[in-house]
Amino acid sequence: MKVLLAGGGTGGHINPALAIAGIIKSHCPDAEFLFAGTPNGMEARLVPQAGYKLEHIKVAGFQRRLTPGNIGRNIKAAWYLAGSGRRAKQIIREFQPDIAIGTGGYVAGPIIRMAAKMGIPTAIHEQNAFPGVTNKLLAKQVDHVMLTVEAALKYFDPNIKYTVTGLPVRAALLQKTKAQARAELGFDDSFCLLSFGGSLGAGCINETMAEVLKWHTGKNLQINHIHGYGGMGKDTFPQKMKEYSVPMKSSRIRVSEYINDMDTCMAAADLVVCRSGASVLAELEALGKPSILIPSPIVTGNHQFHNANVLGKAGAAIVMEQKDVTAQGVIDQIEALYNDRPRLQSMAQNAAALSVKDTDDRIWQVVASLLKK
Repeated sequence: MKVLLAGGGTGGHINPALAIAGIIKSHCPDAEFLFAGTPNGMEARLVPQAGYKLEHIKVAGFQRRLTPGNIGRNIKAAWYLAGSGRRAKQIIREFQPDIAIGTGGYVAGPIIRMAAKMGIPTAIHEQNAFPGVTNKLLAKQVDHVMLTVEAALKYFDPNIKYTVTGLPVRAALLQKTKAQARAELGFDDSFCLLSFGGSLGAGCINETMAEVLKWHTGKNLQINHIHGYGGMGKDTFPQKMKEYSVPMKSSRIRVSEYINDMDTCMAAADLVVCRSGASVLAELEALGKPSILIPSPIVTGNHQFHNANVLGKAGAAIVMEQKDVTAQGVIDQIEALYNDRPRLQSMAQNAAALSVKDTDDRIWQVVASLLKK
């Protein structure tokens, strides 16, 4: 069996594609895989790193704001678009896939569209509650649409064939108990707070967490706190901790640029403060973790806000738009949950109830049904 996967631009599109490849491989160890992606996107690094071959196709998005710089970018995007169909056909003819699956990002458009046109069974996977432009356009052309959450359905054509599959999560995340994780971290059994803004960090979360750390260390509360400030905080966050006389590492605190053992930190946490990308929300649900979500306001279609609201409406998370965030407001929410463990437990149960436990099986069933076609 030959499988062509297309998706890129961000980890939110690439990691699901890699996960789907892993699911297929577990059922068909001899399956052959080819990924299509841009030469300069994250996929150019992540896909070969995972051991898969990547064919390049140049695609770029059009900019809506017509600044002098964006006009130049749009000319380049139009040039890429003119040649993308020809390049997509070349990739497909040379590889001869039995099935083609897109996971979003501009690069999925020409590949999946051409595969469908050439009669190859096709599917897409939409990670977010508010679908991206590429997937909304492709949904009418592919054989099957896989959704992470049913809330996304209202943005698609009502006649699409779909399955709510959930989003695959890394198996390593589910292998540690809270007690094991805390022992590894050197923490006691007190309330544990995990906060981060992604690998690059988030200024709003960093500024707020500096005040949170100052607050609970100053009051000597029984709170263990892990914070990852990311690349954008490397010059400012350590300096702020020094100014506040808060240690970067102690028996209760671990502050670092990157969190390289997220499986351990997630398992240890009682409460998570973070953005609301699809992958992290799937992990919060799979682990049953209560959260305070601060969606990024600078993503396409404000999709993180839509993602967060799925958990917020289910009583699994507190959603705070960035424009409304104040350090005191976040401290008040954390303090309320710190003092109300039954509510925290209820939020945990609500998060777990949102998790799709058989995501891998659901995705395989879609793939298998398309292969029969």
